[in-house]
Amino acid sequence: MNLFKPKNMLVTGGAGFIGSHFIEYLLGSDPEVFIVNLDKLTYAGSVANLSHLPDPSRHHFIQGDIINAELVSDILNKYQIDTLVHFAAESHVDRSIQNPDAFIQTNVNGTFTLLEATRRYWLAEKLLSPKRCRFHHISTDEVFGSLGPADPGFSESSPYQPNSPYSASKAASDHLVRAYFHTYGLPVTLSNCSNNFGPNQHDEKLIPTIIRACLNQKPIPIYGNGSNVRDWLYVEDHCRAVDLVLRKGKPGRAYNIGTHNEWSNLALANYLADCMDILCPEYEPHSRLIEYVRDRPGHDWRYAIDSRRIHSELGWAPVYQFEEAIQKTIEAIRRRCANPLPQTQNI
Repeated sequence: MNLFKPKNMLVTGGAGFIGSHFIEYLLGSDPEVFIVNLDKLTYAGSVANLSHLPDPSRHHFIQGDIINAELVSDILNKYQIDTLVHFAAESHVDRSIQNPDAFIQTNVNGTFTLLEATRRYWLAEKLLSPKRCRFHHISTDEVFGSLGPADPGFSESSPYQPNSPYSASKAASDHLVRAYFHTYGLPVTLSNCSNNFGPNQHDEKLIPTIIRACLNQKPIPIYGNGSNVRDWLYVEDHCRAVDLVLRKGKPGRAYNIGTHNEWSNLALANYLADCMDILCPEYEPHSRLIEYVRDRPGHDWRYAIDSRRIHSELGWAPVYQFEEAIQKTIEAIRRRCANPLPQTQNI
């Protein structure tokens, strides 16, 4: 198999949770790659996430919006970009219900801007071939809709049935990426991942919410009756998978990334509460903090991923056990709570 080898890479959303982990992983694993990081620095992004990169001389940060076509084109030309990895997205379902416009602007229009800019640049520079350039698009399992209790996990051939403005915007962006492959020959790959967790994740996400509630002795909010089920993926395992798809994946192909690690929200809250009982026994049982709140409108009941394609075709498997990854996450959140980041890091 001929491997694609990135040289000058543009990472969008690289100051966010997953994007910053990906940059850290890549700089540590590929000594030749140079990364330009384009991030708008919304509430979910912070330059503090980039403070411990293994070789910062091969990383250049630019604050800007992926919707800005002139800026994107200038970056492609100035840095001779041959690889684009697209993490930038509005990603919180609750926020998409309250303000769907921002999700359409970033997730749909922003993706279109990147596709069109790379198509034009790579065509003009005679780079438009799978051996010379690559566009990788990060998506989510939520585009496939919701599963019942006995349904098999989502595969790459599962029909799209998005149920929230967030998942609908990501589904639209997926379709645009595929269209640019089939219509223009843009060398693209896609990945649809399950729920990520790990250090530096924004506080609005479920696992940080539960851990911080335990640390601060605040209520743990659980939607409905807590029966909603998610498959959980540690962020470092996700980054390894994305890098593998980028280098070895077949252009035009999608790869599902998941770990067959399903938890109901209530079971996960209880598990994390038990972990906190061990760390802070003076406050046990932390499960007493669980508080049921009104369910989210249109709340998908279950997500699960069939990741056999990436296992069989590319040889990927998760490295971290869930218990180990949770402990690393808890310790990172405890350190952040003890040493809160200055507000200036988020401007």
